[in-house]
Amino acid sequence: PFLVVLGTSEETIRKVMERTVSAKSAIELWGMGKTHQELLASLKPQSEHIRQLCHPESSFKITIHTFNKTLQYNERLQRIESLDVLPFNGRVDLKNPDHNFFLLEDYGLDPNNVPTDPLCLYFGRWLVDGQRDLLRSYSVKTRHFIGNTSMDAGLAFIMANHARVQPGHLVCDPFVGTGSLLVACARFGAFVMGSDIDYNTIHGLGKASRKNQKWRGPDENIRANLRQYGLEQLYADVLVSDASRPIWRPHQLFDAILTDPTAPYGIRESTRKIGSYGENGKVPDDVADNHIPDSREYHLSDIFVDLLNFAAEYLVNGGRLVYWLPVFRPDYTEEIVPRHPCLKLVSNCEQMLNSQSGRRLLTMQKIKDFEEVDRYAHMQDVRQNPYKGHNAFRDKYFSGLTKERARECE
Repeated sequence: PFLVVLGTSEETIRKVMERTVSAKSAIELWGMGKTHQELLASLKPQSEHIRQLCHPESSFKITIHTFNKTLQYNERLQRIESLDVLPFNGRVDLKNPDHNFFLLEDYGLDPNNVPTDPLCLYFGRWLVDGQRDLLRSYSVKTRHFIGNTSMDAGLAFIMANHARVQPGHLVCDPFVGTGSLLVACARFGAFVMGSDIDYNTIHGLGKASRKNQKWRGPDENIRANLRQYGLEQLYADVLVSDASRPIWRPHQLFDAILTDPTAPYGIRESTRKIGSYGENGKVPDDVADNHIPDSREYHLSDIFVDLLNFAAEYLVNGGRLVYWLPVFRPDYTEEIVPRHPCLKLVSNCEQMLNSQSGRRLLTMQKIKDFEEVDRYAHMQDVRQNPYKGHNAFRDKYFSGLTKERARECE
């Protein structure tokens, strides 16, 4: 729960905390130990520093924070009083202090086996809070327009940080859905746009995903979501488009591409692309304007090939692609991660969904200009492709889920 970062300046820490939703606070570490005696011993060299900060004209506050254990009031008071050996000469101000000091106690991660004494103690001066408030203010629960697969606000902000989204960037989600990723990127000042093959989702039509609401309202759309957060001026556009057939002329257009291309991996929604099982006849001119093309299944293996080619062709050099890759955990190896000659893998993070399945958040950076020959690089890849076939991951997901439930019933 507590991460010690060494060799980083306060200025850098403040810049990180301006963006992160993963960290609650940054504390300047002054001392640590496995017991209170060790902690106090490690704080003695800081006595002069404390004396300079907590002079008689200043105010301070000491906050006790425990992880995996709740302390009674008298226990908290006892810990504060044990710090009286340190030269806190200022006055106590619990509401608006000049300096806020934290005593942190770590009692491990197992709530069923909480130790009597802390595993480690830390003491330091509060510097700055992170952006955890964004998780509440941008929660999908209070969002105007949502769908079955709307991305959690916290994950959306994490993806935006992985993509290094900055004010003035142009960001695209080629599988935009209800636009959760666009909201997060717009919050960081980027102009946002996206596309999706689902006409009803793009236009805010059809059945609602909310409980006790049958149909979507006339103003339920992605633009309304940005308007809800005061970000409408950063809305470029969204359009109905097939991601397997890019509509853009060849150009380095986007600073970042963020997407969940297979949400939710064929489990709750299907993945589709334009195509017909029979012969394609010409659409008569008198109905062409209102014609909606046939669609067919879109294999996961094809989705990743198309996505990486799209990013390689339309990202600026140095731009980033951030997307989710579903994995069947017993079969996962780094060998199955899609590759492209124009893109370098920067990070690969796992989110467990259950014991059998999960997904990897992959961040790739464009390192060279796209050439037409790069479009077919996947054909030379001799690695095994576990995503071949429309329901490859879906079948493994439900197979693993069935086995897991069977073990629980034994």
